[in-house]
Amino acid sequence: MNIGIEESKTAGLIESLNELLANYQITYQNLRGSHWNVRGRSFFELHLQFENMYNAAALVVDAIAERILTLGGEPMHRMEDYLRIARIKESGHSHVGEELVKAAMMNFTEIIRLERTTLEKAQDAGDESTATLLTDDLSVLEKQQWMLRAYLG
Repeated sequence: MNIGIEESKTAGLIESLNELLANYQITYQNLRGSHWNVRGRSFFELHLQFENMYNAAALVVDAIAERILTLGGEPMHRMEDYLRIARIKESGHSHVGEELVKAAMMNFTEIIRLERTTLEKAQDAGDESTATLLTDDLSVLEKQQWMLRAYLG
């Protein structure tokens, strides 16, 4: 399959995208756990916000996996593999809104870092489609980080 990107550059890009996918999948599950388990005075607002965040994450996860396939790779799909390579770890058992928001911020910080690294590889490969996917999500996550920081005060 030839989509105009040097095969020698796609292997590293696919590897980076799989690492991003693994971290995003764990972030997704952490957000679901936060949605389910948040308690206290901020329950109503955070319950909804965590749901919005995990729904948005699910769409990006799918886009990353499909991009890996487009590049001729195979997206990881087993939690065992995600946990093995991801830098983001499964969240603990907190029910405190502020702690859950801080955990989400930490996860998004790592995702942003990984996206920037992968973006460099995409640009080096001349892969505008992957670059667009990543820059679009970076804009969303940067705004999300700002909103979470503002929530915390």
